[in-house]
Amino acid sequence: MRIIVTGGGTGGHIYPALAIAKGILARNPNSEILYVGTKEGMEARLVPEEGIDFRGVSGQGLPRRLSLETLKVGAKSFKALWETKQIFKTYKPDLVVGTGGYVSGPVVLTAALFGIPTLLHEQNALPGITNKTLARFVRKVMVTFPESIAHFGVRKKLVLTGLPVRPEIGTISRAQGAKRMGLQPEQLTLLVTGGSRGARSINQAMPAVLKKLLDYPEVQVIWATGKATYDETIKALSESGIMWQRKNWKILEYLKDVPEALACSDLFIGRAGATTLAEIMVAGKPGVLIPYPFAAENHQEYNARALEKDGAGRVILDAELTGDTLWQMIQGLLAKPEELEKMANAALKLGQPNALEKIVNICLETAWK
Repeated sequence: MRIIVTGGGTGGHIYPALAIAKGILARNPNSEILYVGTKEGMEARLVPEEGIDFRGVSGQGLPRRLSLETLKVGAKSFKALWETKQIFKTYKPDLVVGTGGYVSGPVVLTAALFGIPTLLHEQNALPGITNKTLARFVRKVMVTFPESIAHFGVRKKLVLTGLPVRPEIGTISRAQGAKRMGLQPEQLTLLVTGGSRGARSINQAMPAVLKKLLDYPEVQVIWATGKATYDETIKALSESGIMWQRKNWKILEYLKDVPEALACSDLFIGRAGATTLAEIMVAGKPGVLIPYPFAAENHQEYNARALEKDGAGRVILDAELTGDTLWQMIQGLLAKPEELEKMANAALKLGQPNALEKIVNICLETAWK
């Protein structure tokens, strides 16, 4: 069986596509997987590193305003359609799966027009323009959040699957996680992160929070500042006179042990990307969510509001984030452990630990045999 997966532009589209590809190969090792992405996108580097065959096509996101650049992008899209057609002629796929981003457009559309079975996966509560347009042409649309269903006009095609997360999430014990992080398993722990590169607004708010936490020695902190802002964050802490090198505070440039950190934490503080939220839901962790304000179509706020609506999170908009607003939110939750537990249960209820299994089942049921 030959399968093409496609998705690009951001890690939010690429990593789910890779997870689906690996899930299919694990279930059916005789399958052949080809990843089709843009020649200049992140996927051109990331996919081959994972040992999956990659073919690049032309492509570029549409500018927000109509201009000469819009015409150039349109020309690239037509070129991508022709390039995709040539790939299909030689590869002859039994299934095409798209996870969004502008590269999904020409690949999924061409597959549908050729009569090849096609599927989409939508990661965010607010679907992107590409997936909303393509939904009318594909066999099924798999979604992460129930809230996204209302934004599609083809409800009969929609299936709530969740978003694949790494298998370690939710399976590591609190004691194991604490041991890995060098912390005490019985103490309340905050996990703060803005992603691999970091979130400057969160990092700028955290020193004020740490000052307050000096009066709460029983509270532990895992704070990943991100590589891009680590030096300036450490400098700001030193200038503020905070002795940040403490046994119960782990202030890191990069957090590689995410499953362990989640396992031993009681409250997540960070951005609201779909993958991040899928992980905290499966791990059953409440969140103070600070959506990235420049995400396409403001989709992170929609993601965060979905958790807030179901009682699993609280939202602070980036424009309203200060050390004081963040501390007030944290302090209010620390003072009400029963509320934290209630939010944790709500998050766990929303989690989809079997998301990858569901998605692979749909892929294998839909493909030509």
